[in-house]
Amino acid sequence: MIKKADKNAKRVQRHKRVRRKVSGTAAKPRLCVFRSANNIYAQIIDDVQRVTLTAASSLEAEVKEAVGHTGNKEAARKVGELVAKKAIEKGITEVVFDRGGYIYHGRVKELADGAREAGLKF
Repeated sequence: MIKKADKNAKRVQRHKRVRRKVSGTAAKPRLCVFRSANNIYAQIIDDVQRVTLTAASSLEAEVKEAVGHTGNKEAARKVGELVAKKAIEKGITEVVFDRGGYIYHGRVKELADGAREAGLKF
């Protein structure tokens, strides 16, 4: 039986390995995803300047009103759409996707699909 702490430690290792290669710039910032059991978070980050350009999460009122439970695929898609909308308002159209060591499935995939549908390219 794999313990929860072991699974997260492996995820963190994957994330560190990917972060050595994936970096966001001013021209093409990084869309970083973090998910917990009840929420999902997305940030668009410029790693050169070390600043978060925009962020969205399932804790925001806009998302909470649209969905009942914030830890599901529907909420993840809304967060993807919201972060894309905020990015486009700031003039960001292309990003590098950083899935945070999570497998590209379920809520992470829904967030990416929502961001793509709203106009982000990656």
